[in-house]
Formats: sequence, C-alpha cells, structure tokens
Amino acid sequence: MRTEEFWQLIESARAGAGGAPDAVAARAVALLAERDPADIVGYAEHQRRVLVASHKVDLWGAAYLINGGASDDGFEYFRGWLMTQGRSVFARAVADPDSLAELPQVRAAALSGEEFECEDMLAVAWEAYEKATAAELPAVREPAAVPDLNDFWDFDDPDEARRRLPRLAALFVEPPEE
Repeated sequence: MRTEEFWQLIESARAGAGGAPDAVAARAVALLAERDPADIVGYAEHQRRVLVASHKVDLWGAAYLINGGASDDGFEYFRGWLMTQGRSVFARAVADPDSLAELPQVRAAALSGEEFECEDMLAVAWEAYEKATAAELPAVREPAAVPDLNDFWDFDDPDEARRRLPRLAALFVEPPEE
C-alpha cells in the first residue's frame, strides 16, 4: 500500500465517522476489511512506518503537555488519535509539534482537560485482517526501529516546555511567577 492509499483510507473513514476518533477507527476497520488481505498487510506495514517517523521527542512532549502526561503507551495512543485527524494535521504535527496549539479541539482541551488518545486506531489492520480472513495478521517481517531519544527533556520543566513548545506551553503550562 502506498502513502496516498493509506491516508485516503483514513480520510474515507473520517468522512463516514463524524470525526469521533473511535468511530474513525471502526470505520477504517470496515473499509480495510473489504480489501484484499495483501492490502491489509500493506496498511499494517505503512502504519508501522508512520509510527516510527512520528516517534519524536518533541511530539512526545506535546502529547505530555496536552494530555497532562504520556507514558510509552499513552504516546502510542496519542499518535493513534493524531492519525484520526488526517494526513495534513499528522504531517504538520510531526514536523512542528507546537502546531497542535492551532487545533480548536486542543485549544478547548486547555480548559476542559480532555485527553486525546485512540488505541483502536493502532489495531485497525489486525481487526480488519481477522474480519476479512478469520485468521490473525501475519507477523511483521522485521520489528520497527525505535529512534534514538537521547535528546529527551524533562516534560515537567516549564521553562524547557516554553522554550521547545511555546504555543502549547502558553495553553497548558502555568505562567511563571513574577
């Protein structure tokens, strides 16, 4: 499956799901299950590449600020939610995590405390494959390489958050005392 096909399937799922992340994931399962099993495997491989490409420290920091914390799994689920937002939002967030401060739902979450996660989006290929074939998705040929995160920073450090993610910090970090 090529990049265009991967994101087009997600866009089609978004169009039929009313924007709710779990509904996008469920719709993506239904759409993908209608395709050839080789396409489902291709989707899984492409999703793995997308997750590897988005495994970035500052994006993790953005997830941490927005959700009030983000464990390893929480960061995975945040990126699942981010996929449900579509290709342009996803790509912009990977390139510039601070751009998430522009999203109306993220701005609203600064007041409401809403968290953004979608674990179901990470299981789309597995569920679709089982639905289409009554078998388990074949194992991935090679495990995904996890990027080096040596430039990890203390997500609880408000000064570092303001330096790295100024727009998100303005929404989610208490202002400095004067």
